[in-house]
Amino acid sequence: MRRASALATSSLISRSLATVDGGAAVSNHRLLQVALFASSSTSEACSRSRSRWFSPMVESFSSGSYRAISVGIAGVMVSGVAAATLSQQVYAKEPPPPELVPKDVVLYQYEACPFCNKVKAFLDYYDIPYKVVEVNPISKKEIKWSDYKKVPILVVDGEQLVDSSVIINKLGGKILPDKVAPSGDDEETKWRQWVDNHLVHILSPNIYRNTSEALESFDYITSNGNFSFTERITVKYAGAAAMYFVSKNLKKKYNITDERAALYDAAETWVNALNGRDFLGGSKPNMADLAVFGVLRPIRYLRSGKDMVEHTRIGEWYTRMEASVGESARIKE
Repeated sequence: MRRASALATSSLISRSLATVDGGAAVSNHRLLQVALFASSSTSEACSRSRSRWFSPMVESFSSGSYRAISVGIAGVMVSGVAAATLSQQVYAKEPPPPELVPKDVVLYQYEACPFCNKVKAFLDYYDIPYKVVEVNPISKKEIKWSDYKKVPILVVDGEQLVDSSVIINKLGGKILPDKVAPSGDDEETKWRQWVDNHLVHILSPNIYRNTSEALESFDYITSNGNFSFTERITVKYAGAAAMYFVSKNLKKKYNITDERAALYDAAETWVNALNGRDFLGGSKPNMADLAVFGVLRPIRYLRSGKDMVEHTRIGEWYTRMEASVGESARIKE
């Protein structure tokens, strides 16, 4: 009976979680988008400055040496502050003119959905305050008011916008008319399409490539979603099992023989596209940079994301993007 219940729940989860974004035409793509919905938090900012080694060493020096060392440390600290200030100047956010900033922005999302994170990267970078409503992926009760049953949904001053790329184009067109290219053959558009049509297809087979990584992913969604205790346990194990098998089907569908190799290749493809620039946009991120960053952000501190940074050259660009996007513009309630 428990097995039958778990299988039934897995089926329900697969159908329910297949409602992410609106950019693709096939159900497997929906399940792929959900794959990232079970990924890990990206807020692993840490500061580890320790000096326990220094005190015993100081005791062995003369007072003159101690003063010299103190001056040297002070100089290093000043240099560090100057470098940090310079970094902030180089990688500052780009808020639009105050008169163009919407008054009320609400994002209906799954916390780790890649397309939701793509929208959040845009909102965060342009410092547009927004509220978040976490949608229960099983009941979807939070979006029953909408005819659109997928996420993300962004409500901007009462207007409903759907589909991540469309959301960014429409909102960007209102507040940043000179920065958003909704269509065309330009470099920025090409790589934004690459994110939706290629990069996302590689991620699910990577984060669900074995049972331990699948459970790692669902640990996050069950701790952040709107679940009862019973739902949390069921979703974690039944969902992980369901997505493990879905990822295997996706490997076949997209002819992926080695999921890690495909992920590394995609990361290197992106770095090659930068062609030595800090960002695809040059000295500052453009919409393609924000799209790649948003999609990768949910997996960055999963095993797959750690492997990607360790085995490819994408880490430096990703760190620059973290500094550029900066703190979330989300309104805490």
